[in-house]
Amino acid sequence: MSAPTTVPDEQSVSGQLRHVEVISKKFAVVLTAATVVLLAIVGLVPREGEARFRLSGGSEALQIPSIAVPAMPLAWASVVICVVLAAVSWVLWRSGRRTPWYVGIVFAVVFLAGFLGWAGAGSSNDVPISNLIGSSILLAVPIIFGALGGTIGERAGVVNIAIEGQLLGSAFVAAVVGTMTQSPWAGLLAGMFAGALVALVLGVFTITYRVDQVIVGVVLNVLVLGLTSFIYSQVLVPQADLYNSTERFPKVSIPVLSEIPIIGSALFHQSVIVYLLYLTVPAIWFAMFRTRWGLRLRAVGEHPLAADTVGIKVKSVRYRALLVAGAIVGMGGAYYTLVSVSGFGKNMTAGAGFIALAAVIFGKWDPIKATLAGLLFGFSTALASAMSIVQAPVPSQFMLMLPYVVTLLAVAGLIGKSRAPAASGTAYVKE
Repeated sequence: MSAPTTVPDEQSVSGQLRHVEVISKKFAVVLTAATVVLLAIVGLVPREGEARFRLSGGSEALQIPSIAVPAMPLAWASVVICVVLAAVSWVLWRSGRRTPWYVGIVFAVVFLAGFLGWAGAGSSNDVPISNLIGSSILLAVPIIFGALGGTIGERAGVVNIAIEGQLLGSAFVAAVVGTMTQSPWAGLLAGMFAGALVALVLGVFTITYRVDQVIVGVVLNVLVLGLTSFIYSQVLVPQADLYNSTERFPKVSIPVLSEIPIIGSALFHQSVIVYLLYLTVPAIWFAMFRTRWGLRLRAVGEHPLAADTVGIKVKSVRYRALLVAGAIVGMGGAYYTLVSVSGFGKNMTAGAGFIALAAVIFGKWDPIKATLAGLLFGFSTALASAMSIVQAPVPSQFMLMLPYVVTLLAVAGLIGKSRAPAASGTAYVKE
């Protein structure tokens, strides 16, 4: 395997390199591997017939009729385009240039079109494009909230392994409080409080007592799982009407926006918590990169000693960051019991907190990129349901493991170079 290409960014008068930029071939390798997968699927398992795509979700005023496309020509055309895009990526790497981000987006759209066309060939059911988008959003909501909380914590220098426990604990508390008060709003506030409470416990042990952050996070996950499972079995199951039968947030349509074809019902006919997510993502990005609070947050995560020398109280900043992050994760946990279902179930988060942690790494500790990573994980889960609808010849077990395969690829670093905040995971000891 050849060494990464290096490109001089600046040169002195003598011609010596002053700065060297490393161009990785990972992007080209990923595009090539995905192209080979699509080629193998289309070439080894050809399917006859047309694929029909349903673009409307059913609630828009303007209904777009289903589109029927010859499946194999669409699939082979997608393979050819993917080959060209992968070749372009290799050429750019050989010439010492990065592959533009929009090449990846075009590749993903083309790959998906070819795969869905192949999967829906000859099926009596349409491929539900609008529903696929909507399901991706719904499945990604708790992951994105968890990833946002994890991003804030790590930017402040605290690795939050306890996202899973925060999601599960806030889902439990939101269900109980929402049932007792018959108010989903009270349940949401209680869920946010529960997430912040778990974060406070994490902060006490990791910031004040300087216990290993990973160990504390794992212990909190096990503790919350044990407590919620015990109380669920002993209290919630026997008295479900009193403690575990919540009123869910209704779906609300935004005028005009909800009527947009294809994406209208998927994005703008949702519950209040989903709309809160739309507001939370840009708000966190703005606060992190455009405010004094965000500057201090990133300072204590990169170099706490330097931050301390200019008068920033490192421990206070980290505590506040963890509490804010915990409340945000709490909204994701409340989503389970106030939107998805009308009650709490044992271990109902099913590892979403760990996928959120992977989304933090995948998103390179940036709120916007972590959100996109969460959407990718949600989409991979929604795709499994879409494949069962069109009865594609893909084993259900493979589709169910797809989100976790994507998670492994993200953590393995196949997303390009990323660097965590320098002081992430390190307790600060004032000298």
